Amino acid sequence: QVRVVESGGGLVQPGGSLRLSCAASGSIFSINSMGWYRQAPGKERELVASITTGGGTNSADSVKGRFTISRDNAKNTVYLQMNSLQPEDTAVYYCRVVASIVYIYWGQGTQVTVSS
Repeated sequence: QVRVVESGGGLVQPGGSLRLSCAASGSIFSINSMGWYRQAPGKERELVASITTGGGTNSADSVKGRFTISRDNAKNTVYLQMNSLQPEDTAVYYCRVVASIVYIYWGQGTQVTVSS
């Protein structure tokens, strides 16, 4: 059984910061990549940022320069540091883990709300 657990969401004012964490545990082998997706009300789920075991990263244009993804391979944990948050960043943020190339695991999501 595999568990993917996110934490760190909440309510923040525009211009503020939050740090999300995601830990994968259980019978999971050969993690290839970990990443963050988000889904706002009425919109499709979209990639925010991802990182491979080797450290290669990919991120959406809308978050470049504001969000930073990092990873602790030994702990199977990925982080998303979000700075200069804006109301349009409001969404449920989901962690996605890709293992052994073909297995995809999702967390339950954590709400991020940016509002004054």
